[in-house]
Amino acid sequence: MFLQRQKLINASSLSGFLLLEFSDIRDWQILHFIGFLSYYLAANAGNLLIISSIASDHHLRGPMYFFLMNLAIQDVGQVSVIIPKAMANSFMNCRHISYSGCVAQALFYLFFVVSDFFLLTVMAYDRYVAICYPLQYQSLMNKRACIQMVSAVWISSFVCGVLHTGGTFVSPFCSNIVNQFFCEIPALLKLACSHLNLFEIGVISCFASIGLGCCIFIFVTYVHIFTAVLRIPSVQGRQKAFSTCLPHLIVFSLFVFTSYFAYLKPTSNSASQLDLAVSLIYSMFLPVMNPIIYSMRNKKIKHALSKLLGLRFSSRNMNSLLQS
Repeated sequence: MFLQRQKLINASSLSGFLLLEFSDIRDWQILHFIGFLSYYLAANAGNLLIISSIASDHHLRGPMYFFLMNLAIQDVGQVSVIIPKAMANSFMNCRHISYSGCVAQALFYLFFVVSDFFLLTVMAYDRYVAICYPLQYQSLMNKRACIQMVSAVWISSFVCGVLHTGGTFVSPFCSNIVNQFFCEIPALLKLACSHLNLFEIGVISCFASIGLGCCIFIFVTYVHIFTAVLRIPSVQGRQKAFSTCLPHLIVFSLFVFTSYFAYLKPTSNSASQLDLAVSLIYSMFLPVMNPIIYSMRNKKIKHALSKLLGLRFSSRNMNSLLQS
């Protein structure tokens, strides 16, 4: 038994891991490849258009657009870490990923997901200052403060990714079969020969505390935001304020719910359709939806996109195009 287990450990260390296979039928594998490719092109096209429009239009220089551009960069990175490998495996009828490739995929995917979470928290603070302290907005959310916030998001996210990934791969694995279509930390933890080590327990506890703190911060922030919005005398002013906050709140709630289910639900030894569906939602749905719900409902972004694409639509035609 010991020799068999040691053989599995050495195999996983040398040859890598076997990822989840959606189907063993060749036609379905090609269909999955086409689906992944279509999604990848759509997600990257939407986010790259947002990045290009904000970078090329001098009217979009406010803090909100700076944060939106960073959010789009994070979404491009997130899908680029996992989708190309999934496409390659489906196209070549392969499940294999190297050990170093799995480490890199887990590290950078976690890095982009955590940075997404932290940036959503910063964006909540930005909306709070804009609505509750409009006269002080320019001084509080100046260029230097925004750069410092985003730098803190990127640096702290990378540190979190290194710690969590290191804590996961420091333990030996008793199997190299990952019940997920990419190297996801919860799926990898199920392969460990022993229970979580003290270092990984500490990292998870730290992450949970930080995540809970961010959720409490955003909840309190929105209590103040909604209280301030209800005091706005004009109906149009209230609608405008709500339109800038509700999309962020909806996406953040969906992000937290799916991440909580994926990372904190009781572990099982086999993958279920529900596990796969939730993983697809939080790993693929949000990056393609963020450009729509955050940016394409913004009139300035629509105008910048029309100029970037060389379009000469009227405002009504542009709205119809983006909503179709």
